[in-house]
Amino acid sequence: MKLRIKANSVRIRLTKTEVNKLATESYLQEATVLPGQTFIYAIKSDDNATALTIAFENNILTMMVPKSFAANWHQNDMVGMDAWMQVNEKEKLYLLLEKDFVCLDETAEDQSDNYENPNKKPVA
Repeated sequence: MKLRIKANSVRIRLTKTEVNKLATESYLQEATVLPGQTFIYAIKSDDNATALTIAFENNILTMMVPKSFAANWHQNDMVGMDAWMQVNEKEKLYLLLEKDFVCLDETAEDQSDNYENPNKKPVA
């Protein structure tokens, strides 16, 4: 699970295995050990969710996704889903959950469990 936070946006990308696990177990969690504490981020499929939402409670950042989306996502070609969430009177937070594709450029990162990039040009 990859987490990207930039200004008022949160994006999470999932590998094939993680998308399948979300469908079957309804919950994924990762942790990053930092000096003095551990930062935990998670995704939870929720029967009551109608759109992506996010919560930050007890030092855990959890993105909620509609269970109807998560249950079938591993079986379709949908890249992901997004939503704008009102966080206070003036500000919104952009949320994006998507499948992780193989990069088109060279990278040292293990991408063996990523989805084939739809923009990949066939080798001639």
